[in-house]
Amino acid sequence: MKKKPEKKKDLDALRAELEKSGNVFLTGYEKMTVSQDFDLRKTVRGAGGKYKVIKNRIAERAAEGTQAADLLKDLKGMCSLAYTSGDPVALAKALTAYAKANPSFTFKAGMVEGRVVDVTGINALATLPAKEEIYAKLLWLINAPAQRLVTAINGVGRNLAVVVDQGVKENKFKG
Repeated sequence: MKKKPEKKKDLDALRAELEKSGNVFLTGYEKMTVSQDFDLRKTVRGAGGKYKVIKNRIAERAAEGTQAADLLKDLKGMCSLAYTSGDPVALAKALTAYAKANPSFTFKAGMVEGRVVDVTGINALATLPAKEEIYAKLLWLINAPAQRLVTAINGVGRNLAVVVDQGVKENKFKG
């Protein structure tokens, strides 16, 4: 059993992690095996996040004064946290895929960019395209009008060249 200084150290470490992370997913892990837990931790690390099994009271105390205070109050049952300061979509996709493969892993709630979301919000987040794909679509949208303008300008010159070439071939330019 941990002594009070060790518990205080854990509380301070969790508070520091919660202050750095704007994206937190509260999950349940009842009836998971050790190998499933190992796979889950590997999946979360692959998505750029961290995963912790927490005591409800320590989580509530650690969250006091942070953005996650509303998310982590009045917790019940076996809870764990998956959090990241990076891309929340990648972590949500990884966790959702894992939850589909392992029904014993469930979502309870989440916090994305400082805003608390429910399970349907997490599932909606998981269906979004990746950040790189959104950037690619945005760049295409920005580039498309300029590309069309260049094509139209080049079309005028090309059409003029075709008309002049046809006129020369048919000897229409006699002076």
